[in-house]
Amino acid sequence: MMLSKTGMGNRKVALRGFRRAPRASGFTLLEMLAVIALIGIIAVAVITKVIPSFDKGKYKTGKIQLNTLSQDIDNYVLDNGSPPQQLQDLVAKPVNAPNWQGPYAKESQLKDPYGHDFGYQYPGQHGKYDLIFYGEDGKPGGDGLNADAGNWQ
Repeated sequence: MMLSKTGMGNRKVALRGFRRAPRASGFTLLEMLAVIALIGIIAVAVITKVIPSFDKGKYKTGKIQLNTLSQDIDNYVLDNGSPPQQLQDLVAKPVNAPNWQGPYAKESQLKDPYGHDFGYQYPGQHGKYDLIFYGEDGKPGGDGLNADAGNWQ
């Protein structure tokens, strides 16, 4: 330790060689856990809002696909005079379609967004043919996202 005089009797003490231990920088475990918990809470809140919207979007996509497939069947009718016996006839030429100009649809278009087959009936009960989207459950009947939609509606 060194002492030095500065003027009128005041003493200034200077310490050399003594340093405080540096404080470790970074976050404590408690701070990190608090941040992770907050991120988790926010993620759950966002996911609970997004998932129902995603399901509604898939249902609307199924109804749009129904209309598109119905137009493909109408194009088949214009070329061949009558609707196809089955939906597969839109993809591959059937024996009884002499003016077939297809393919009118892709194989992937014959399934709804949920991976279920569209319902098809020829002759139909509501028109020349009935094309049905069965909703999320893929079964006739239902409410909400399981409700059926037909080309005649």
